[in-house]
Amino acid sequence: MMITRRRWITMTIRTVLSLLAVAASAGRTHADEGGLTFFGWSDQHVAVNGDGQHLLPAIDAMNSLPGTEFPAEIGGRVAEPAFVLGCGDITEWPTNAAKNTYDELLTRRLKFPSYDLVGNHDEGGKSPSDTIKNWIRARHGSLSYTFDRSGVHFIVLFSKYDESLNNPAQPVSQEAITFLREDLAKLAKGTPVVVALHLCFDAITNRDELVDALGDANVVLVLGGHYHKAKVDRFRDVNFVQLPSPAPNGSHEVTVIRITSDRLLAIPYQYDSKTWSDVRGKLLHVPIRGPASTAGVQG
Repeated sequence: MMITRRRWITMTIRTVLSLLAVAASAGRTHADEGGLTFFGWSDQHVAVNGDGQHLLPAIDAMNSLPGTEFPAEIGGRVAEPAFVLGCGDITEWPTNAAKNTYDELLTRRLKFPSYDLVGNHDEGGKSPSDTIKNWIRARHGSLSYTFDRSGVHFIVLFSKYDESLNNPAQPVSQEAITFLREDLAKLAKGTPVVVALHLCFDAITNRDELVDALGDANVVLVLGGHYHKAKVDRFRDVNFVQLPSPAPNGSHEVTVIRITSDRLLAIPYQYDSKTWSDVRGKLLHVPIRGPASTAGVQG
């Protein structure tokens, strides 16, 4: 009887230890799979009178996304983002009221750091304005700028919109192309790069020129907005991701992007229904040459 009891105790202890090991492993998986996570959105279109109520569901969704389970085929959970990246058209038109509302939402409502760029609406259309341009300069130093996170280099481009073309599809400006080439030339070979601009793949009329400017740099992703819906494209071995819009005519999604040492994930989250998009043309989950090590790093 004593031997049976000892065996039972031993088996119980082993079972408990095994369960603890599984739990610890799951916790490590959550951290290790995190890599560099950030959220993407675009075309916020704060109204000229400063009404930005339509942004609140998107912001609240981003605030609550960390810890959310990814779809089973991806696995793991959403890590806390290092930042949120916006690809322009912050305002419907660049009034001080619109700018002040957006600034207040970023500083008082959104829980994470934010990077933004100038879209065509932010330039003012037929009535040019420096309101948003000056706000971007004050926040980020210049209209085109760079920053680094967790071994990934980010190039944020301002491409002036040509109203005379009377077309939402536009070429990336020569000034932006030059900035891109010159910055890439300074990088160590193999550095993973993300490029962000307002124009999305479908709206860029000089795609070949843009990709030529990338040269042999390790550009893992090009982000854009402009057309208000999530979409992915692959052109000449370059991944293009179009970010969704929280505007009333947008898709009411935000995109979660994760970069690890060997994988790139971009998946939209539909915050009205609280579901992940399962539309193939919106999801990107592909191998890349990422940073040497991003395990557990979110800075």
